[in-house]
Amino acid sequence: MTGVDTMIRERRERAFLVLAGIFLSAMTLLNVVGITRFIQLGPLALAVGVLPYPLTFLCTDLISELYGRARANFLVSVGLGINFLILGVLTLGAMAPAVPEAVMPPWQVLQLAAPVSLPNGAVVEGEIGLFTLIYATTSGAVFASMMAYIAAQYCDVQLYHFLKRLTRGKHLWLRNNFSTLLSQLVDSLMVVTVTFGAAFLAGDIATSTLLTLVGSNYAFKAICALIDTIPLYGAVHWLRGYLQLAPGEYAIEQPS
Repeated sequence: MTGVDTMIRERRERAFLVLAGIFLSAMTLLNVVGITRFIQLGPLALAVGVLPYPLTFLCTDLISELYGRARANFLVSVGLGINFLILGVLTLGAMAPAVPEAVMPPWQVLQLAAPVSLPNGAVVEGEIGLFTLIYATTSGAVFASMMAYIAAQYCDVQLYHFLKRLTRGKHLWLRNNFSTLLSQLVDSLMVVTVTFGAAFLAGDIATSTLLTLVGSNYAFKAICALIDTIPLYGAVHWLRGYLQLAPGEYAIEQPS
C-alpha cells in the first residue's frame, strides 16, 4: 500500500469517526436532557432533547451515501447499545441505596410546593430527591427513545437505499427527504405516545396536549429535514472530493 493509499484510507476512517461521533452525541443528548425542559419555538412546543436529534438522520444519510448500508446499520446498532447502557446506568442509580441524610448535600433534595404528576404516572408531594426526579423524567423518555429509535433509524437506512436503487443513484434530494420525513413521523408518534402514555391514561395529560406534542415534535424534525437538503448536497460534494470518491463509489468495500 502506497503512502497516498494510506492517506486516503485514513481520511475515510476519520470522516466516518466524525460523522459517527456527531450521530452518537446527538442521540445521547436526546436521552440525557430528554423532557427535563420544554421550550417554545414560535408555535412549536418542544422537549429540549429534540433539538439535536435531526442531526442523527443527516449523519445516517451521509454515511449511507458515502459508506453504504452495512456501515449505516452498524452505527445504528451501536447507538441502540448505547441506549441500553444509558438505561442500565439510570436503573442502577435508582436501585442503589442513597447516602445517609446527614451527609446528603442539600441541593439533592427538592421541596415541592404542590403535588406533581410525573411522566411515569406517579404523583409525588413534599420532598423529592433530585435524581429521583431526573430518573422519572428521563428513564421513560430513554425507553420511548429506544422503541422509536429502533423503528425510525432502521426505517431511514432501509428506505434510503431502496430509493437509491429505485432511482439508480440519482435524485439525492428525493431519497434524503422521503426517507427522513417518513422515519421521523414514526419516531415522533412513538416517542411521545410511549413517554406520556401512562400520564395520558391516568388523565393527567389531555388529548389536545398529546397531539400538540406530537405535531410540534414532527413539525420541527420535518422542517429540519427539508432545510438540511442543501447542507447534505454540499457535504456529499465536498466529502467525495476529500475522500477521493468517484460518483456512486463507496469509501469502503461493500459486502457481497
